Amino acid sequence: MKIELGQQQIEIHVEYGPRKKLSIHIHPSGLVTVKAPNYTSDDVVIHTVRQHENKILKQLQAIEAARTSPKVREYEEEGKFLHLGQYCSLHELIETKGRTEEELQNDLKKFYFASCKKVVGERIKIYQKLLKVTPKSFIIEESRTKWGSCSSAKHLTFNYRLAMAPIEVIDYVVIHELCHLLHMNHDRSFWRLVGSVMKDYKEKEAFLARYGHALTL
Repeated sequence: MKIELGQQQIEIHVEYGPRKKLSIHIHPSGLVTVKAPNYTSDDVVIHTVRQHENKILKQLQAIEAARTSPKVREYEEEGKFLHLGQYCSLHELIETKGRTEEELQNDLKKFYFASCKKVVGERIKIYQKLLKVTPKSFIIEESRTKWGSCSSAKHLTFNYRLAMAPIEVIDYVVIHELCHLLHMNHDRSFWRLVGSVMKDYKEKEAFLARYGHALTL
């Protein structure tokens, strides 16, 4: 869902569920999520978001400022690193005691590789059933340009940096690559198939286009 706030279009991800109240959450990565009770109308969601317009825009501006400012990574216990869309202290992700900075860097990258393999594997099992496809294999690798790929031999590849993204963004990349098992190009049939599984896939594309370069070490 797109809502105009402060003369700009803001992508809003809406999650419906058995809850009593509507709440707004902004990931440190900039993804705005509205959690709403089942059957909440779009008008109610839009009205609530606009009531909190100033707060939302301030937080997004702060995130954008932090994103564009050069940072020196702090490899210490309380250093903050993204994992599944949330900032975590380094010691929450890996063992930090008695480790040199170089060892911490290596261990953290290994953590992301392992986490990405686990999460992507779990999501593939879910979506391959929906799409009725089966990849021959999948691997996790490091890439500066691609989040995922699918070969003509049905081998899938995913970027380890996906472990830093929100789970719904990981889902999009998994669905995207699984759909390539049926359509190797990006024609209308391909996008219709993606949309049949994830209606708001364009929001996830926009997230990666805007914040993807911030998902890095």
